[in-house]
Amino acid sequence: MSRVGNSPVIVPSGVEVKLEGQRVSVKGSKGVLELAVNAVVEVKQADGQLSFSARDSQKSSDALTGTTRSLVNNMIVGVTSGFEKKLELQGVGYRAQAQGKKLSLQLGFSHRIEYQLPDGIDVTIPSQTEIVVSGTDKQLVGQVAAEIRNFRPPEPYKGKGVRYADERVRRKEAKKK
Repeated sequence: MSRVGNSPVIVPSGVEVKLEGQRVSVKGSKGVLELAVNAVVEVKQADGQLSFSARDSQKSSDALTGTTRSLVNNMIVGVTSGFEKKLELQGVGYRAQAQGKKLSLQLGFSHRIEYQLPDGIDVTIPSQTEIVVSGTDKQLVGQVAAEIRNFRPPEPYKGKGVRYADERVRRKEAKKK
């Protein structure tokens, strides 16, 4: 059984947390994030920290308490330092370009792929074969990185495709004669 929900979340200086009913709003130097908390979870703020507890003694309430604590902690980390995912393009002629709120990808298809970036997400291109997706919302950063990777996932024979920077692709042996 996890005890994540029992540990409090420390609110650093420069971060403002507002509790309004079942809504938690976190404001920091990088932006503002909001979360609607489930009714079975009680959030209390005291002495520069947030504590979470279940309103009843059901197992699902304990699980939601730990989940809520993790989500609020990720919100605090997001508005202070942010999150980022790094992607690599591997393949001949595979390129990426950032044009404002659009990401243009050449991934070996007969056409370019134009990807519209959602609000709150920034993309930087250190080189033509590297993409860095960054933002304050951890879930949204991961979702955008997964959607970009899904345009051309790495294939197991030559390893071509879009992969995470720390991803290891298991290679298969080619067909034998």
